Amino acid sequence: MKKTLLILTVLFAAAQVSFAQRYAFVDTDYILNSIPAYRAAQEQLEELIEGWEKEIENIYGRIEQLYRDFQSQRALMSEEMRKKREEEIINLEADAKKLQHKYFGPEGEMEKKQEELIGPIQDQVYNAVANIAEEGNYAVIFDMANSPTLLYTNPRYDLSDEVLSKLGY
Repeated sequence: MKKTLLILTVLFAAAQVSFAQRYAFVDTDYILNSIPAYRAAQEQLEELIEGWEKEIENIYGRIEQLYRDFQSQRALMSEEMRKKREEEIINLEADAKKLQHKYFGPEGEMEKKQEELIGPIQDQVYNAVANIAEEGNYAVIFDMANSPTLLYTNPRYDLSDEVLSKLGY
């Protein structure tokens, strides 16, 4: 009886070990920042954003100047001229907000350009991680870049360099 129980225990333990799931992690920030094409795309995107921000700042500067002029000349204006200037300022403000939304809104130019420039690189990284997960029989691969909830990770299970190597970097 003891032998049978011992054999069953050993078989059960072996079955548990053979079905053990493997886990690993990667740091996508590290991976992406190690890819020259990603850094170039980021720089290009930052230049575009800077240009858009300057364009919007210029409009707000014009609005501010118009408002100061309006305030200083208000006493000399007729009611009709005041309303016309107020409408001009309000319309210019509305245009600035529309432009802001066009560039930086949820479906704005920045989002589209980011998807165009950075999306393909992120897809390559994702595909490399998926291939490594399949080849290494990993059940889960965590991303450490944006995950502050993992308190400790053993560097032995970091596959970031393996992903870079698979991508040719």
